Amino acid sequence: MSTRTDWITRAETGADTPAIRETDLAAFDTPLEADLVEALRADSSWIDGLSIVVTDQDGRLVGHALLTRCHIDDTPALCLAPVAVLPEYQGTGAGSAAVRTAACNSRHRDHRGGSEHQAPFPLKWFVGHRHRHCYRDPLDRHLSGLLDPGPGR
Repeated sequence: MSTRTDWITRAETGADTPAIRETDLAAFDTPLEADLVEALRADSSWIDGLSIVVTDQDGRLVGHALLTRCHIDDTPALCLAPVAVLPEYQGTGAGSAAVRTAACNSRHRDHRGGSEHQAPFPLKWFVGHRHRHCYRDPLDRHLSGLLDPGPGR
């Protein structure tokens, strides 16, 4: 399949839960990832708005990406896992679209669990850039910005 650019991405809603589980089960060899997502929904590491679904133009959920709170040693960070795409849509850009949207949505979140619009550390790539740029730049630049705690932190 070729890469598409017309994916629709949005934060998951409660109505998406069964389709997300089905996607996770189809995308992986074991139910571990689907079980992980369900466990994380009930955990304090969950951040509303950072569980992203991808749908096609007909509204069918075809992929999912999840960012949750974690720590690398004592440094707050975000964990990207899982990224799941239905097998027939793998390699089409659906997973990348979900990850980019999650990265952009994380820009205005407090990853430590506090109020929104107060990031816990500078997001190197996002600072000073308009939201629209999140969709135009290579994926590695988004993720490096999520994990960079900034100078002296």
